[in-house]
Order: sequence, then C-alpha cells, then structure tokens
Amino acid sequence: MAELRTETMTVNMGPQHPSTHGVLRLVLELDGEVIQSVMPTIGYLHTGIEKTAEQKKWQQVIPLVERMDYLGAQSNSLAYAMAVEKLLGLEMPGRVKDIRVLIAELQRIASHLIWLGTHAMEIGAVSMLFYAIRERELLLNINELIAGFRFFPSYIRIGGLREDLPRGFHESVNAFLDRFPAKIDEFEGLLTKNDIFRRRTQGVGVITQDDAMNWGLVGPILRATGSDYDVRRYFPYLGYETYTFNIPTASEGDVYARYRVRIAEMRESVKICKQAISRITPSGVWACDDPRVVPPPKDKVYSEMEALIQHFLIYSQGFTVPAGEAYVPIEGPRGEHGTYIVSDGTNRPWRVKMRAPSFMAIQSLPAVVRGGLIADVVAVIGSTDVVMGDCDR
Repeated sequence: MAELRTETMTVNMGPQHPSTHGVLRLVLELDGEVIQSVMPTIGYLHTGIEKTAEQKKWQQVIPLVERMDYLGAQSNSLAYAMAVEKLLGLEMPGRVKDIRVLIAELQRIASHLIWLGTHAMEIGAVSMLFYAIRERELLLNINELIAGFRFFPSYIRIGGLREDLPRGFHESVNAFLDRFPAKIDEFEGLLTKNDIFRRRTQGVGVITQDDAMNWGLVGPILRATGSDYDVRRYFPYLGYETYTFNIPTASEGDVYARYRVRIAEMRESVKICKQAISRITPSGVWACDDPRVVPPPKDKVYSEMEALIQHFLIYSQGFTVPAGEAYVPIEGPRGEHGTYIVSDGTNRPWRVKMRAPSFMAIQSLPAVVRGGLIADVVAVIGSTDVVMGDCDR
C-alpha cells in the first residue's frame, strides 16, 4: 500500500484582506487549517511622514503626526507637542493641561470604539460595528465643534491649543459622558457572556507576561497578561497623578482578556473625563504666555505694529527650538506612544521618531498564532488593535 504523503500550502492573507486592519500582509504556511508558520510583511502604507517632518517647520509637523496612528490622532500630536515643549522649556497652564487630558481620553474612547466594532464584526458579531460607530460619531461631532475637522482636528498645538473652547463644548461633552456608560453596558450585554464570542476568544492567542515584555508589547496587550504598566501611572504627565482612576488588568493573556481590558479602559476614561470637564472653566487661558511660540491675540495684531510683526514672523518663519534631543512617552490608545525629537537649533526638526505600539505588536504575531487555526489569525489581529499607519511611518 502506497504511503500517504502530505505537504503544506502557502497562502497570502492580505494586503487587501479586510481583517488585516489596513494593508498588513501575512504569508501563511498551512497544514490543512492549522498554521505552521507566519511571515508578516509590512511597508505597503509607508508614507515617509517621519522624513517629511524634517522639511517642515515645527508647528507644521502637527498635522503630519496625526496621520500616523490615525485612530489616535490627538494622542500623536500631544506626544509630539510635549516633546517640543520640553526642549523649549515651556510649562503649560493648568487649564491647558486639563483640556489636553480630556481630549486624550475622549480620543482613547473613540479609538477603542473602532477596535470594538471591527474586532467583533470579524469574529461574527456584525451588528456590534453599528453600535460602536454610533457612539463614535458623537465624539467626532465634538472634534468638529472644537476645530472644524472630525478626524484630524490638529487642536493641540506647540505652546497650548489652537484656540479657546467653543460655546456648547461643555454641554456636548457632558451629554456624551452621561450617556456612554449605559452604552458600554449594552456592548457587554452583546458580547461579554455571548457563548459564541467566548468560544472564539478564550484560550486563543495567549501571550505570557514574559513574552510580552520581551517583544516590547505595551498597552492593553501587556495589561491583559497581568502587568499594570501604564505611562499615566508610572511616568505621570499633564497632572494625571491628580486624577482618580484604576488601571484595568487581566491575567489570562488571551484574546478575551484583551477585550475585557479595553472595555474596562473605556469606563476608566469616562471617569477621567468627568473629573477633567469639572475642572475646566468655559473660558480662560488656552496657551502659555510665550510670544516666541504663541501668536499675539488678534486684537493686538490689528492695533499694534509689534504684534503684527510677531504674528507674521511666527506664521512665515516659524520659531527656533534650542539644540538638543527629547523623548516624551504618553499612554496612547494602543499603549506607550513615544516621540523622540532632535533639534539642531533651527526652525525645523532635525529628526522626528515615533515609538509605535503597533509596530511592536506585529512582530509578536508569528509566535502567537503558530499552531492555531486560520480563523484564530483574524481574532488575534483584531485583539492586538494594530493600525498600519502607526507601523508604516
């Protein structure tokens, strides 16, 4: 009797596959439905933003960095602005810090909503996407209110904010914060105890804490392995040490644990937002008092020659930043998002480099999905919440 011989099959998953969250390409070696090996291929979305930043004036880099991790746009601009302000030696007024905290936490919720909707849809809970998008639209309305743009507001600027908060801002934010906790309950009612969802996620894509740290994984992925590392707690910025909130963790390290951590994070972000909005007065200072960086008020521009000249210089020539280097990490939606900048003392950065959590997450995929099924690859990618714009910079 002839000996039965089998061979593995190589299959391309992506870069146009809807479940690869952008243009991630995975070359899968399959034995039937079982994954034998995975080779991730990145670079299809490469925009050269970091290199382009070297040709722009310091303030002009803000819209560029927002387009890296496009689901956490204002977290990107916050980290960049804080890095430049560190070199300039600028200290922000308390009101500016509180507004930045509020914006960053609303951005975290918006990002997690996109993750939740797409992740659940890929596993089979299609209706979850519509519930999540509905709530995210309210947050985009707030972006439009403060800056006129929904996706990339560029509201955070070096030296403070673009302008003061508009009328109706407090009412819009409070209305969302009052409504949203009940919506999180709805999300959990659809998924948390859903037998199909749990079977697709529990015990799938397990990452140990040691492996997570060795791979440089951060954010919800690391906290789902039992670590409580969070930049807001370990290296506080913007006065986060004065806010009351918990760091959600889990210990299983699987897809389901990462889901539970992000759900809990949205609840904690609501707590932080409520504290922040209660501290922010409807009107007041919205930038630091440094004429090198912040343009003079418009009434002075229209009435004083010195203010007009300074306004013209800032917008035409920009401002110079003292030579040196700075690294500022913040806790973005996907974990520690760090900005490293180098200045040569001119009006343009010599180097801008981002520490992208998505780039770290992709390198763990081959080991995490090996031995699993093709369907598990989709679940694991969704649970890592990779954004290819964050990876291909």
